[in-house]
Amino acid sequence: MWTLSTCYPVRVTASRSAGEIREAERRRPRGAVRGGLIAAGLELARAGGPDAVVLREATRMVGVVPNAAYRHFADRDELLAAVCAAAMRELATRMAAGVARVRGQHGDPAAARRRLRSIGLAYLEFAQEEPGLFATAFAVPQQHTYGAPDGETGPERTPLGHLRAALDELVDAGVLQPRRRDGIEYPIWSAVHGLAVLAGPGPLRAVPDAVRRHLEELTLGFIDEGLA
Repeated sequence: MWTLSTCYPVRVTASRSAGEIREAERRRPRGAVRGGLIAAGLELARAGGPDAVVLREATRMVGVVPNAAYRHFADRDELLAAVCAAAMRELATRMAAGVARVRGQHGDPAAARRRLRSIGLAYLEFAQEEPGLFATAFAVPQQHTYGAPDGETGPERTPLGHLRAALDELVDAGVLQPRRRDGIEYPIWSAVHGLAVLAGPGPLRAVPDAVRRHLEELTLGFIDEGLA
C-alpha cells in the first residue's frame, strides 16, 4: 500500500519553483504519481469522507503541479472511483484478518458460523473506526461491479467475495440449505450495512457503546438464526 510518508517525503512549499516541481515529477518512476494521488485521496477520505477527495488538494499533498493529475485521471470522479476501490480493499483486508483468526477446518459447522460472524464484525468495526473511508467506499460516482463474480481468493477477495465464500462454506458444512444460497448475501449485507449506517451517521449515532454492541449482537444473531 502506498503511504505518503514513504513515497512522497517532500511536499510542495512556497520555495519550490514550478520548474523544480516539474523536474521532481520527471524523476519519479512510472506509476508513482498515480499511486501517490490515490494514497493522498485515501487520506483525504479518511479525514473528511468522499467530499474531501479533491484533485487539487491531492496534488498538493503529493507535490506535483495540478495539471499532472489529469495525466492519470480524467476528472475528480475518476480519482474518487480509485479511492473508493482502495477503501474497499482496506475493508476486505480487515475481513480477511478476521476470518484468519477463526480456528477450525473448512466445513466444520461451528467454525463456518464463526467465520461469517467475523466478517460481520469486521464490517461494523470498519464503519465505526473509519467513518470517512466507509462513506467513501460506497460513494462511487460510477456503477460499481458489486454483482460481478469474484474470481479472487484468500486476502485478495473483495468484501462481497469474503461474504460469498463464508456462505458457500456454510452450505458445505450443512448449515445453509443449497436451495437458499442463491442471492442470500444481499439481505445479509443489507442488515449489517443498515446497522452500520444507523449507528454511524444515522439516528443511532449517539447511543452508548454498550447499546451499540448489543445491537450488533442482535443483528448478527438474527442473521445466524435465519440461516438454519
